[in-house]
Amino acid sequence: MRSDRVKKGLERAPARALLHATGLPKGEIDKPFIGIGNSSTDLVPGHLNLPDLARFVEKGIHTGGGYPFLFNVGALCDGVAMGHRGMFYSLPFRELVADMVESIVEAHALDGLVLITNCDKITPGMLMATARLDIPTVILTAGPMLAGHHRGRRLSLVRDTFEAVGRRQRNEISQEEMEDLEICACPGAGSCQGLYTANTMNCLTEVLGLSLPGAGTAPAVSAEKRRIAFESGLALMDAVRADRTPRSILTSRAFENAITVDMALGGSTNTVLHLSALANEAGVPLSLETFDEISRKTPHLGDLRPGGSYFLEDLHLAGGIPAVLQRLGDRIQESLHVTGRDVREIARSARPEGDQVLRTVETPLRSEGGIAVLRGDLAPEGAIIKQSAVSEEMLHFEATARVFDSEEEAQKAILSGNIKEGDAVVIRYEGPKGGPGMREMLAPTSAITGMGLKRVILLTDGRFSGGTRGPCVGHISPEAAEGGPLGLVKDGDVIVLDIPGRTLDWKVDEKEQARRREAWRPPRPKIERGYLARYASMVTSAHTGAVLVCGRPDPHHHKGTNRS
Repeated sequence: MRSDRVKKGLERAPARALLHATGLPKGEIDKPFIGIGNSSTDLVPGHLNLPDLARFVEKGIHTGGGYPFLFNVGALCDGVAMGHRGMFYSLPFRELVADMVESIVEAHALDGLVLITNCDKITPGMLMATARLDIPTVILTAGPMLAGHHRGRRLSLVRDTFEAVGRRQRNEISQEEMEDLEICACPGAGSCQGLYTANTMNCLTEVLGLSLPGAGTAPAVSAEKRRIAFESGLALMDAVRADRTPRSILTSRAFENAITVDMALGGSTNTVLHLSALANEAGVPLSLETFDEISRKTPHLGDLRPGGSYFLEDLHLAGGIPAVLQRLGDRIQESLHVTGRDVREIARSARPEGDQVLRTVETPLRSEGGIAVLRGDLAPEGAIIKQSAVSEEMLHFEATARVFDSEEEAQKAILSGNIKEGDAVVIRYEGPKGGPGMREMLAPTSAITGMGLKRVILLTDGRFSGGTRGPCVGHISPEAAEGGPLGLVKDGDVIVLDIPGRTLDWKVDEKEQARRREAWRPPRPKIERGYLARYASMVTSAHTGAVLVCGRPDPHHHKGTNRS
């Protein structure tokens, strides 16, 4: 066992003494040492139920013959951090989570892990650590929040708070109703109710094979979630005995299955960043083209918010992820699950209920998947759009650029009524380096919707919340701070979005582009000290997953050709 490093031999007597000081009985020292990485915090509603789940994981590990040790990992709430300097830390926090788990596990030579997570960057951070460490691991995601209720209507966070800001600004709703929505939209523990980033990643963790069936969709407050927690502890001990490690599970087929389900459900655009970063840790090649190729041949089946009508609790009642896998049939490939089963075997055991929440492949919402990869004059290394949340009339659109160098400037213009139909809101210097941290633009995208603007597109080298809907293009690479074309756009330029053609172009002739490129100078970094400054110095482009290179050359990282 790995833990023999800290508990076997005369020279380990001091380590054994310290382990006994934790309460470890002498008779338990020869059992596998299992870490329970718990990201519990009172600051994040999606993580409120984690201490309870940890109790049931402990029971499962004890029952399975292991000895559990709890340790804590931090978490932050993207919804609370949104729209101010707090969002600079959201994506960079993913790397801290991975590094923290790696450090604790290696320092204490643990034999296996159950990692308890739920929200946006914590789940991908823990997944990245899992692939990096490659010791037997089960991921337990804590489950979605139930829908809120107000005057006979079901509520979700994005539509009924973020988008309600714009409606209140237009006096479409009263201050009293706004306050009611604030109280009622989020009724308790769990990740936000739609197929936003947290729930998308939790569902894909199940598809990848690292969490148990039902983990991605079972509500946070359910007894079923407790049972899954107990079974996760048992499954981990079986994986330890079989030496079933994450890299044997995280194969190319597993990633392709996850992308297929992502496209079928219409998940968050953030999955492109997170799956790319996870593949990097697992040593599996994964390009943007893979996402687009799979999207083109995968029907969109999930009628889920933000683009659709239903909630994660509805998907669970419709059969959950096993039902999605079954509906996709031969599009799902053979792939090992942490339980030792094939994911196709799990699919065969599913019992889909109805076809409203989850359509059949014969009656899809759309013939293509949720995400499209764009390229063109403005995005030579790629950009991402959630096409499943775009209306038919906006799939091809010409717009006039309105340029802003920060999210705050754009939000002020939107809420003050200065953005009109036919505009293209360009928010730049918000990429991985330029942000730094590639902030989510949920506040401006929700404000556009709430202000009733139907024929406006938004372009950014930042990213979007999984709750974003409408023609919003993110992850534009190379980013403006690296000398990308987005930094050359001026007010009044004509921008052409063509989602079926997969292009994002800019009607400015080459001579004028060259003149602007010659005049461009890199901006001064917004933050010059602390973790974010270190992050900005090491982070790669969005099209590579915005991973850290730690000073070594990255062959895929864009070299800014437009720097002076």
